[in-house]
Amino acid sequence: MWLRIIAMGPGALIQNILDILIVAYLFYRILLAIRGTRAFQLMKGIVVVALGTELSALVGLQALHVVLETALVGLLVAIPVVFQPELRSGLERLGRARFLEGWIGREDGEPNAALAVEAVVQATLRLSRQRVGALIVLEGQTGLTDLAAAGTWLGAKVSWQILCNIFAPNTPLHDGAVIVRRDRVLAAACFLPLAATSMVASDLGTRHRAAIGASEVSDATVVVVSEETGAISVAKGGELTRYLDERRLRKLVESHLSKQMAAGDHRG
Repeated sequence: MWLRIIAMGPGALIQNILDILIVAYLFYRILLAIRGTRAFQLMKGIVVVALGTELSALVGLQALHVVLETALVGLLVAIPVVFQPELRSGLERLGRARFLEGWIGREDGEPNAALAVEAVVQATLRLSRQRVGALIVLEGQTGLTDLAAAGTWLGAKVSWQILCNIFAPNTPLHDGAVIVRRDRVLAAACFLPLAATSMVASDLGTRHRAAIGASEVSDATVVVVSEETGAISVAKGGELTRYLDERRLRKLVESHLSKQMAAGDHRG
């Protein structure tokens, strides 16, 4: 192999190295573009299917290989549809000559789970007492950068004051959801997908349906405050737990945020 590389000559060798570096850089930029989004989880699933296809061929599992190969072809055809928001966003960024910029700056300092939990709980309780509607999405392993990008970027350390100010009536950002990533308010005024299930209670409004919808398409924990009653609910895995008191709310929020911060920044 090395003899073949040397035999190519210096000009061809440099050309091949440059070719490999350009392809590697393109893949790197694609991963950066989709990290922190739901598309990143889908991409990992496609990689698993591709590896399974090759492995099944190597060990001679013909039936499994045919099934996985067919599924992989279908997934590759579906990529432009599934990744349409990311592709559109990437082309827009390229057109603005900002392709080399990252999505968002890195956080300074270590995240503090206790402070983040206290901020979310205290803000929720205050908004509940004032009967101010609120929708707080605590991001899980499934990144929600694509949803956050449609809102207003903040990137601020989470605090109960910030959350209460965001949801205060008649303010520019009160309409929509807040997305919290670990101990930061990633974005505000974000619109979430509504619940796909037909089993949603008829007395639930758009805010609660959006909370269920967000928890259906990701592993996020979504805290909801009813504007009409001040009741506190939490959506997780497509299911809504209603009428929570402070103890149960704190337990759910603490469990979610503690796991996220213990796992570290999975987006690199």
